[in-house]
Amino acid sequence: MANRLSQIATRTGDDGTTGLGDGSRVPKDHLRIHALGEVDELNSTLGVLLAEPLPDDVRELLVVIQHELFNLGGELAIPGYILLKDDAVLRLDEALAHYNAHLPRLVEFILPGGARSAALAHVSRSVARRAERALITLAAHETVHAAPRQYLNRLSDLLFVLARVLNRANLDGLGGGDDVYWRSERLARHQAADRPDEDEGAGGG
Repeated sequence: MANRLSQIATRTGDDGTTGLGDGSRVPKDHLRIHALGEVDELNSTLGVLLAEPLPDDVRELLVVIQHELFNLGGELAIPGYILLKDDAVLRLDEALAHYNAHLPRLVEFILPGGARSAALAHVSRSVARRAERALITLAAHETVHAAPRQYLNRLSDLLFVLARVLNRANLDGLGGGDDVYWRSERLARHQAADRPDEDEGAGGG
């Protein structure tokens, strides 16, 4: 690995193939390479999210996740090898339960937006789902261990929850915000039921 890292432009891929960790070469559009690329993109989007102001605990969690995604990429690059373990999935389960416990119950679907950090978390969430689909496609043709599939599934859920957390984070001293709700008819009726009559408090009459 050290020798390979000393030379970035190897030109060995000019024929449209790339090397796997076991020494074999496959086309660059191979299902395994496609899944590996999706995981790499997911990790890159988390790098962009980490460039934003974040609560310390969220930042520490995302850094751990980046390392685990790198392990997942290594596992995909070496067929039959196991790098991502069950404890990584358990860590996401625990984080999901921890952060979700402090959020208000959703009354409607939410849009991917709000604070910039929350919007970026939603981008990562959608890329995580795409990476999961690519891994499932690969698993239909080759052996893929359960932990990577479970990890990506949990991670997309966790990123959804973290987006809600970040929309409420008081990062600038101005107080937290809220989710951006889809304006459905059901939500409009719910809000109307909670809104006082316009005649009330108008000074009598």
